[in-house]
Amino acid sequence: MSTPVLYYLPPSPPCRSILLLAKMLGLDFELKIVNIMEGEQLKPNFVAMNPQHCVPTMNDQGLVLWESRAILSYLVAAYAKSDELYPTDIRVRALVDQRLHFDLGTLYQRLTDFYFPTMFIGAPLDEVKRARLTEAVGWLNAIMEGREYAAADHFTIADLTLLVTISQLEAFDFELRPFKHVKQWLDRCKEHMAPFDYEELNASKAVMLADMFRAKMNQTGGS
Repeated sequence: MSTPVLYYLPPSPPCRSILLLAKMLGLDFELKIVNIMEGEQLKPNFVAMNPQHCVPTMNDQGLVLWESRAILSYLVAAYAKSDELYPTDIRVRALVDQRLHFDLGTLYQRLTDFYFPTMFIGAPLDEVKRARLTEAVGWLNAIMEGREYAAADHFTIADLTLLVTISQLEAFDFELRPFKHVKQWLDRCKEHMAPFDYEELNASKAVMLADMFRAKMNQTGGS
């Protein structure tokens, strides 16, 4: 069986979630960095494989997938020894899926809406977008009330993708103290992931991305 290929960029939050899951599963990827800052994702051979030309992109023996949360669920189904990370119980899986979609379409989307225009093009920070991001973290805080984990009574891929998003917010110095349920859950997830190279694969790369943001802020004199 050939090794799956992952096209990725180490600081990218969606890419980081895939690398963390691979570590949990004991899965080795053939890793190929795609430097999106230099336009490598626009090379014809990459666009032919993924017309959306985004990372992460995975090729597993001809099955080409992008969208990190779709890759997460596939990898558990294909390579995990149990269904713990993506339960087959339809009611629990429905909650996992809902949290994955919430992260993709609301929480992480609002993170990128607020921070990325400054990071990539030096745009001024938008307080309306900051408020929308704060609102989304508040929703997550309500979801986490009375729960140890996001969707099940144990860690799942919903926690994994949300962990990457919230840890990135933390690296950006987003104030999490008002959201005590999120903060408690975050600490619990960090402890759970510590044996899986969490610091190297996620935490250090979150700081790297935050440093890029702060450097751009300093250049533009933003606040």
